[in-house]
Amino acid sequence: MSAHSPADTTFAARTERIGSRSGRVLGLVIAAGALAFVVCLSLAVGARTIPLSDVVSAFISPGSTTDSETIWSLRLPRTLLGVMAGIAFALSGALMQALTRNPLADPGVLGINAGAAFAMVVAIGLLGITHPLSLIWFSFAGTGLAAIAVYLAAMGGRAGATPLRLTLAGVAIGSVLRGLTSTLIFLDPNTFDHMLNWEVGSLAVTGYDNLAVTAPFIVIGIVLAMISAPVLNVVALGDDQARSLGAGIGGARAVVVLAVMLLTGAATAAAGPLGFIGLMVPYAARWIAGTDQRWIFSYTLLLAPIVLLGADILGRFSMRPAEIQVGIVTAFIGAPVLVWLVRTRKVSAL
Repeated sequence: MSAHSPADTTFAARTERIGSRSGRVLGLVIAAGALAFVVCLSLAVGARTIPLSDVVSAFISPGSTTDSETIWSLRLPRTLLGVMAGIAFALSGALMQALTRNPLADPGVLGINAGAAFAMVVAIGLLGITHPLSLIWFSFAGTGLAAIAVYLAAMGGRAGATPLRLTLAGVAIGSVLRGLTSTLIFLDPNTFDHMLNWEVGSLAVTGYDNLAVTAPFIVIGIVLAMISAPVLNVVALGDDQARSLGAGIGGARAVVVLAVMLLTGAATAAAGPLGFIGLMVPYAARWIAGTDQRWIFSYTLLLAPIVLLGADILGRFSMRPAEIQVGIVTAFIGAPVLVWLVRTRKVSAL
């Protein structure tokens, strides 16, 4: 007689799935609590530290005190931008990794950030366009053109656009675009003086104008990403098997590309071409949540702003009253992560 009946086996499988789901839900709750703490810390830490009790008081009863003005006019917009940009860059990285089955896909590594930055610099320097709502469309165009250029460059040869070839093409094209961007900036320092910090990557904003322009595009990108998650689970099985299961491969790719353009273009226009967020966070989310893109995207939404705001807090705290730009901090953290991934993992399809 068998030690375990089919009913017992089915019950055990269900229990395992329920336990796994419960663990993932608990992880999301913990991540949400950590995000709330980091947000409060971002509002408190700066050139001058504001006690957390005063931060809470500024929201409960806003007044005309110096601390309240600092929180509402400076630190709250900066924190909101950190949340939005972190989610946008990380979620676009997760989408790219899922679609290309490339563990090293990231808007920064593949040069897409650099394309958006170059297009914006051209708009400002050569065309004299400075309005945020106009600049964001140039950012979208630069994102799309850079993605097309990387894919075409990686297509040559018999192997086609393999993960390694995409990574190498992205690094090469991104380096060229960043060099051209820096050249245009230094040709006319007066015109591009306000872009120097942005080109490195910065969350230092004043007011809510840029947030109001970029937020709708990021929200639409998030919605498209979450809608495409179930289809991307099927795409991970391979194109032939996905088609046999009735998945619309062409439509899924179009939705993902549109979401990546919206997320990366809007975030780059607001915060600059921040790198490595889209590489580190989805990798951590995949390590925690497994291979289901719905859980990976859910964890990414919470972990991304934790990482970016944490890097921004570290940059503000390390050289007070001055600060290190968040793009520099993320590069210091992300570059070793990229090297570690390349050395410890085979760069192959997911």
